[in-house]
Amino acid sequence: MGERRKALVIGGSFGGLFAATLLARAGWEVEIFERVGEALADRGAGIVTHEELFEAIRRAGAVVDETIGCETVSRATYDVQGRCVAELPLRQMLTAWGRLYRLLKDVFPATRYHYNRAFERVEQAAHSVTAFFADGSSARGDFLIGADGIRSTVRACVAPQTKPVYVGYVAWRGLVDEAALSNEARAALADRMAFGLPAGEMLLTYLVAGRDYTTQPGQRRYNFVWYRPVEGTRALPALFTDADGRRYENNIPPDRIRSDVIAAMRADAERLLAPAFVEVLRKSPEPFFQPIYDLESTQLAFGRVAILGDAAFVARPHVGLGVTKAAGDAVALTDALIAHDGDVETALRDYETARLAFGSAIVAHARMLGLGIGPAETAPGPRRLVDYLRRPEVVMREIAVPDWAERTAVIKAATRDH
Repeated sequence: MGERRKALVIGGSFGGLFAATLLARAGWEVEIFERVGEALADRGAGIVTHEELFEAIRRAGAVVDETIGCETVSRATYDVQGRCVAELPLRQMLTAWGRLYRLLKDVFPATRYHYNRAFERVEQAAHSVTAFFADGSSARGDFLIGADGIRSTVRACVAPQTKPVYVGYVAWRGLVDEAALSNEARAALADRMAFGLPAGEMLLTYLVAGRDYTTQPGQRRYNFVWYRPVEGTRALPALFTDADGRRYENNIPPDRIRSDVIAAMRADAERLLAPAFVEVLRKSPEPFFQPIYDLESTQLAFGRVAILGDAAFVARPHVGLGVTKAAGDAVALTDALIAHDGDVETALRDYETARLAFGSAIVAHARMLGLGIGPAETAPGPRRLVDYLRRPEVVMREIAVPDWAERTAVIKAATRDH
């Protein structure tokens, strides 16, 4: 690209790390600015992988081998008595949030990853941008990437009208050591993605790497996700209120969730879920919940500023593409800058063209998959479609699958009134 140019990356999670590592390997000088004061914690979340994600990891300079995650061999749905009511052969690789984060973090220079740098605003000039931080410092570069997540401060600066929308349900999450489960629970869950489908809800479990990212049998962990409807005006704020009466706005730290909230969740599990699932939820040491949102941007490039990853689009987790989309955004942005030999504004416009329709497509597909969660009578989709999306064989075939792009037409064809 001729002379060495500089990129400022706001946000040090997956979107920021992918963008930074790929740009650095393309010859850019890159600085990451992360608002928290230490390495991001393992969030206890599992990640569905896709080949596009593996390609981006390799391009970033990291190694993808058998330790990347745990392979499932099939999918199975269990009723409340623990009987397998449906099964589908499907091999898939699942990894853990912490495993993938560490893989990318280790290939980016530590001296260029800055903690405790809370971004506040950006100023653009004819050939540069300047980022200003809460501690009074600033940084200047050729362009700026907003990769600071669903509550992006960068997006708030350049597109304040674009905000996340709560969809009416939350995801309870957690991890439990494989060795902590009974032989009966391990036999039921085994090396498969297992589903529980109470009316209007969805739970799934699968194996991910264990402590120190080991994938050795017996030392792995089970990840669970339980989608449950929660009314947004009163019930959700109540969940966000801790034992001291403090109310959190968008998320509550796991150690601040009230014990009665966790006890109620586990009691509901006893009533609604198979015994193996009940055991996973009971033995998970620190379950937590996250509200589910839709976020859809109509613009990704703003002069010398671009947004990507969860700062640009957030699709419900049912499509299993959050990290893969962030990786794809970073690849598209890097390729556009290479193609235009550092002509930043033209490159960012090309990046926007390449990724805007893609982001909207996955948000729409994930929104459709979410129609099966919540009261059927209030679902925004046709009743026939909602009922179809609640069938065990459909859930297993459609949730977080590699060929997601082909599935929208298939689902609509299967539920079309003739």
